[in-house]
Amino acid sequence: MAYGSARAFASAFRAIGLEAEPTPPSDERTRELGARYTSGDECYPAKVTVGDFMKLLARPDIDPARVALFMPTAEGPCRFGQYAPYLRHILDANGYRSAQILSPTSGNAYDGLGDLSKPFVRTGWRALLCADLLQKLLLIYRPYEERRGDTEAVYEECLADLCNTLETTPTDPGVQLQSLRDSIVRCRGRFRKLKPRKDRGLPLIGIVGEIFCRLNTFSNEDLVRSLEAYGAEAWISDLVEWIWYTTSEHFRKLKLNGRIWTLEALGAWVRKNVQKRDEHVLVEPLEEEFRDRQEPDIYEILECARPYLPREGAFGEMVLNVGKAVFLAKKGAAGIIDISPFTCMNGIVCEAIYPRISRDLGGIPIRNFYFDGTQSDLDRDLGVYMELARSYRKKRT
Repeated sequence: MAYGSARAFASAFRAIGLEAEPTPPSDERTRELGARYTSGDECYPAKVTVGDFMKLLARPDIDPARVALFMPTAEGPCRFGQYAPYLRHILDANGYRSAQILSPTSGNAYDGLGDLSKPFVRTGWRALLCADLLQKLLLIYRPYEERRGDTEAVYEECLADLCNTLETTPTDPGVQLQSLRDSIVRCRGRFRKLKPRKDRGLPLIGIVGEIFCRLNTFSNEDLVRSLEAYGAEAWISDLVEWIWYTTSEHFRKLKLNGRIWTLEALGAWVRKNVQKRDEHVLVEPLEEEFRDRQEPDIYEILECARPYLPREGAFGEMVLNVGKAVFLAKKGAAGIIDISPFTCMNGIVCEAIYPRISRDLGGIPIRNFYFDGTQSDLDRDLGVYMELARSYRKKRT
């Protein structure tokens, strides 16, 4: 998760009476422990998450018997599906058998939280949705700030407001939704008090890629900030996009298996419509801010991907990345960047398809940036890329 999403998600747990906190910020100790407890064949997010969890468990104030590590899983070909079992192996082999792993699955749209499902799932959904909205506001305002750091300070204030609202509001659905909407309205007011520069026409760069690597700034060497330093605005695919995708996959599989007229399907349909209503209520106060930055419906993304990577023949982030790249190009992006871990299958498949997409869309520059925790000349590469993006933007205009 992104930094803000992790904080909000922990607040969702606290809202139902469970002690929760994000893992400590990743650092060189994270890399050291991740390398110690992995073989080197795993993808970079596995190394970072293992390093963060082991760093947490090594704290003298932590009792492993009172710890549950939240590590979801997913079906499909991505190695992410092996993270939770592999983490369990590492814990057992290193004296942490008493530490638990909470591991919901995407197979049922992450509805596998057991007794926690009823009070938690909707609160967790709303927490992640609101965190995405705040991150979107940050990326819209920060490239145009007059004084460096002002936007980040407002974002932190808004994030604290969101977390406090989640933790102090009853989980009654109606009461909670209104309180979160009020929090979003307060956050909107804080952002509007910023005095951005008038030249609000920087090249727009769409950011897609593997979820963890694109959202975790430690893993991608804070690529978006570097991009902004070169005079660009970033539109990054958010976390909620994946939740909508897993929901759509749930319906596709129900239909494929002849179960579309079942109680399971009815429950999924009700949940989807409730989530859609939540989204509408929480996004509506920000319509002016998002007037040319509206996130597409998941089925629009899938249709954008269809000529290149139809969902019936592929699965997961590769489909979303291809579809979102096409969508962002059509929305006026001057370039697309795919952030992925080194050796990531999703990134490799997309990289093979991007040249065709670029040709079909007038030569838009699409570049894969791979990360594995080793030093790279990111600054130089971004400088070259931005020259290509500006050239494309000028030619297109």
